[in-house]
Amino acid sequence: MRTDQGATYAAGERVRIKDLGKPGHVRTPLYVREKVGVVDAYIGQFENPEERAYGRIGRERIPLYRVRLKQRDLWPDYEGPERDTLVLEIYDHWLERA
Repeated sequence: MRTDQGATYAAGERVRIKDLGKPGHVRTPLYVREKVGVVDAYIGQFENPEERAYGRIGRERIPLYRVRLKQRDLWPDYEGPERDTLVLEIYDHWLERA
């Protein structure tokens, strides 16, 4: 059973996705950086995939969240319904409170 122990952010909390300027293999797309969304859920703690991609395995585990962003916040010319969203999984070090 999953617990929220170790979570920095709670479901429903507004967060900004940072632009850490990291090159190479990262799981945080450019188009979501500096955007504000809402935490849907805390997923758990996992090894940092940015480290694993370069063969650095066995590092400290970090919190992972499911974050929901409005499509209109991502794409200014988006013409779909207001309720349309994008949900993606973002690691703790890419987030800050909005």
